Amino acid sequence: MKYVFLTIFSLSAAIHLYASHKNNKKIRNITKPFLLLALLGFYLLATEKVQILIVLALIFSWLGDVLLIPHGVKWFTAGGIAFMISHFFFILGYRTDVVFARVPVWLIVLLGAIFVCLVSVIFSRLRKHLPKALFYPMFLYLLINGTMNCFALFRLCSLQNLAGAVTGIGAALFFVSDSCLFFVRFNKESRMKSHFWVMLTYCLGEFLIVLGLV
Repeated sequence: MKYVFLTIFSLSAAIHLYASHKNNKKIRNITKPFLLLALLGFYLLATEKVQILIVLALIFSWLGDVLLIPHGVKWFTAGGIAFMISHFFFILGYRTDVVFARVPVWLIVLLGAIFVCLVSVIFSRLRKHLPKALFYPMFLYLLINGTMNCFALFRLCSLQNLAGAVTGIGAALFFVSDSCLFFVRFNKESRMKSHFWVMLTYCLGEFLIVLGLV
């Protein structure tokens, strides 16, 4: 049965990515809600031990997807809040596998500095394109995404296996997806005009996160 959900996820993602490439909003809107629901079903049936924290993370990711379908600042803000909560649950879920004794202090400091610098550079390019009311909330949101990435890497250091690496790569793709989304939605001068790369990195990111957790 888990492969049924995996098939639904794969087909939905393929159709959604094609629609994103063709800028077909109708098909994008129809397929988007199926992505995380199918991935959640796969997780529930594939894992030997269901973590309620991960279930909640996926549910709030799904909610974020749905809330981002309509356009408008209010919907974008609501979707961002849902994804922010999702990141917090992912962090708590990763934390159950983290053994800080295996994580070098220098790595914690280095990762923190890297993500602060990355977010600062991204928003220095976005500043003139963003509504003033959204600048700092979005800045904070991407920092939280970066924190989620840090904990995925702390988990990798603790587990030192392929599963940790897979989830770490998925978390990094999630960060790339969010960064791309900000440019597509707000920077009209950006070369990225469609949601294809946003959704490609998002679908791969969420799938790899779940696969590594399974």
